[in-house]
Amino acid sequence: MQADKRRIQTAVLGGAGSEEPLMLPMEAIELDAFRHAHERDTFWCGTLLGGCGGQLTTKLYTDRACHFAHHPDPDGLPHVCGRAARGVNSADHLYVKSAAAAWLADRGEQATFAYTHPEGGPVGSVVDVRWRHGALRVHLDQAVAPVWDDAVEPVLGTMVPVDRDTLVRRWYVHRIRLDSEGTARQVRIGTEAFARPTEWFALDECEMTERGLSTPAVERIIQSRSTPPPARRAPGKGRKTPDARFRTHVLFRRIEEARAVGAVVVVARVSHTLATLDGVDQETRAQIDTVLEDAKVWLREQTVARQEMFTQLSEAVAEGNLQEARGLLTRVNAIAAHDRTDIETQTAGAAAGFLAGMLRQQQETARKLHAAAEAREEARRKKARQKTDALQRVRTTLRTLRRHGRTMPGTEKRRRVAMLTELAAKAGDQLSRSEVNQIEAWKARIQRERETTAPQKRAQPGDRTPRSV
Repeated sequence: MQADKRRIQTAVLGGAGSEEPLMLPMEAIELDAFRHAHERDTFWCGTLLGGCGGQLTTKLYTDRACHFAHHPDPDGLPHVCGRAARGVNSADHLYVKSAAAAWLADRGEQATFAYTHPEGGPVGSVVDVRWRHGALRVHLDQAVAPVWDDAVEPVLGTMVPVDRDTLVRRWYVHRIRLDSEGTARQVRIGTEAFARPTEWFALDECEMTERGLSTPAVERIIQSRSTPPPARRAPGKGRKTPDARFRTHVLFRRIEEARAVGAVVVVARVSHTLATLDGVDQETRAQIDTVLEDAKVWLREQTVARQEMFTQLSEAVAEGNLQEARGLLTRVNAIAAHDRTDIETQTAGAAAGFLAGMLRQQQETARKLHAAAEAREEARRKKARQKTDALQRVRTTLRTLRRHGRTMPGTEKRRRVAMLTELAAKAGDQLSRSEVNQIEAWKARIQRERETTAPQKRAQPGDRTPRSV
């Protein structure tokens, strides 16, 4: 699901000392499943997220995004926390740590991590990963400038710039991005080289070698650099080369940017422009051929991926898988909205109808849940009012009996004590121990009075004893 990253919130899982990140879903229907999956877990405002370390709870809403919230302070006042960033990427340094630790553990290495830097910068800008045979410094933003000629290899976030000379001198640099998948963030490693688009890989596809962090793209780059370069033109020939070379590199960048967002139409159009570009030297033409071959392979992969994506979307709708259908339809509309076949158009339309129906169903379910909750709350308030009213009537009746019980007619006294018994049952735990004792004392007193008056009723004055004959 491609969720609105400005609204998703993160916390740490498992205890006040834990720093394992967790991402909260926004939708009420997904939060129910999230609560069930984590019913035995606790959530905390992580100190490495800039938080206060206090315990959190989940808040479910049907009219706005669900979110984490602090437990109220003991004095009942709202909790004050200094955490400023609450979005999904505010915990990326913790996701990097978790993924790197698991990746290195699979290779028999135990790593240490640090989130600060001698030059300063906010916590989370840099993640230092060190183990027995190597070290990486992950730059998630531009707060700390990378150092290239050092034993620690830099890995750059997608927004961290790298200049052309560095790319040419080093042959390639590595980048990192984190993609939201469900309630987690998945690490992707990219390899960027001069005149080549950035290629992205899962962390499990990467290895540590003598050269440092390596991806499948690194091997291809090294092999291409190991071959002799094409012969250069003689000086004075091809006056158009500088202009053509500059335009070529602009087109390379456009292809890379288009591939990054899955823009198939743009990649195809720019590839055609590159293929027909005139006035380039042999070296630039060799670079163009390499980029075009990579683009051709990528376009074929996108065609297959597109077919698979529509097939998966159709299956998700058939199976009633709401979350899968929502995420796939978002991808379909983002990267496969052009030149659709009739079948693709029908599949996307069916998915949109399915999601609209599920949304209406969710809204109706939420409305019923809200109405049921309101009914329960009203019943609770009514019962509370009844208990309070009964308590007040008990106290009024006890005061009346204390003041006038001795002179009150027996019939009226018995009526009031019987009423006390009924009211006490309604007041329940609202009664104090003293009030319960007073009610029991009046009940006992009425019982004694009944027992005292009973013989008198059996022997009335003026009764005669019959004479024996």
